[in-house]
Amino acid sequence: MHDSDINRLLESSPKWEILSELPTPKEIIIGGELRESVIRDISRIKKEPNWMLRLRLRAFEIWERLPSPNWLLGVEDLNLENLAHYVKPAITTKNDYESLPQKIYDFYVSLGIPESEAKYLSGLAGVLDSETIIMRVKEWLRKMNVIFMEMEEAVKKYPDLVKKYFSRVYPVADHKFAALHYALWSGGAFVYVPPNVKITQPIEAFFMISSALESQYEHTMVIADESSYIHFIEGCAAPMFPKYSFHNGAVEVYVHRKAHVRFTTIQNWSKKIINFNNKRSIVEEGGYVEWLEGGIGARVSYVYPSAVLRGKNAKASILAVSIANGPYIKDSGAKVYHLAPNTKSEVIAKSISSNGGLTIYRGLIYIAKGARNATSHVQCDSLLLDDRSRSVTIPHNQVLEDSAEVTHEATAGKISEDALFYLQSRGLSEEEGKSLIVLGFMHDLIKELPFEMANILNTVVQLEFSKLGGVG
Repeated sequence: MHDSDINRLLESSPKWEILSELPTPKEIIIGGELRESVIRDISRIKKEPNWMLRLRLRAFEIWERLPSPNWLLGVEDLNLENLAHYVKPAITTKNDYESLPQKIYDFYVSLGIPESEAKYLSGLAGVLDSETIIMRVKEWLRKMNVIFMEMEEAVKKYPDLVKKYFSRVYPVADHKFAALHYALWSGGAFVYVPPNVKITQPIEAFFMISSALESQYEHTMVIADESSYIHFIEGCAAPMFPKYSFHNGAVEVYVHRKAHVRFTTIQNWSKKIINFNNKRSIVEEGGYVEWLEGGIGARVSYVYPSAVLRGKNAKASILAVSIANGPYIKDSGAKVYHLAPNTKSEVIAKSISSNGGLTIYRGLIYIAKGARNATSHVQCDSLLLDDRSRSVTIPHNQVLEDSAEVTHEATAGKISEDALFYLQSRGLSEEEGKSLIVLGFMHDLIKELPFEMANILNTVVQLEFSKLGGVG
């Protein structure tokens, strides 16, 4: 694809309906020029220990030194000085929906969260802007010694445990925006599952941005000790804004020996969000990590769930589905590092481009010397719904072990006119027909979700291809 084609995609913006911002009173807002005093102010407001302040300041220094990646598209107008770096809503943390202010409660209801999910979730964290506003944990989790709390609280209550993993899974200096995240992080959830404990119901964190020209830097950590199991779900949403906002979150997952972590993300940011999400897991001997990634909203999105298979017989499965409906960019993929013998990975990436959208698969499979009998399979499937849309695949395999087996297959196809005609002949509109075809293409992801979450995803996709064009 030529640069002129990409520029055309970015410049031909559709007329999306602008919804009102979430009317939330702000208690504290820190913005403007990014300097050391901003970092110190955020740390002081949070009453953090000195070791966390030192980490933030080191990250800020690295951010100032590192260049911005030269392959980024669609972020030319990102000006950090125009953004609020930290926003504290005038809401104290609640342990149930009914205690929330009516406007916030109504927003959750409009997204289908309380009715559809509250009954089966074993825990729920809700983050609005830069702070946690809901933290609900069922009693049976406490009896099993599972730790589930706000990230800020874990920093102060379990400093030795947090220091053991924080920024150790996803390094501060990985790239410029990773360093920015660690300098400004706020909000997020911390989960620790003790040895041999298996959590049978999902735990969820839900992230919202309430107004334009805000940035959100939540940090989530999931630590699964030996032979444990957890399914963690994160959801992201925001109303439609007249101007852009910036999301730069991070997820660190540590899978100990023979543990199993499933991490699911359903991202439905509004079309004005610039989205970066830094995700990485370390997997020890016999461990298994599953990344399930569904990216629907955002103006431009960069997400690459990663797995470092450090122990022998470790496994990783990454399933990523992205939709670029409109002149937007979805740059996603996966990275897997095989560092030990008999490790296995499978990557399935599905992308849907419509109305001039651009989807990019950017992946890495690295097999180190000595990772004997490592195997990896990558499958990329692209669906184009019109002639104006584009899909690009950029795989990179680095294999240093002769006994390894690495396979890659990719397909790209257009929507079947016969299938669309058949659906329309049965009384469906063109938009309804397209949404059904897209849902069928996304079946690999949908079948892995709990029923309630799958139902919400179905509704979101149908809205995305309706005349409303999604609601954020």
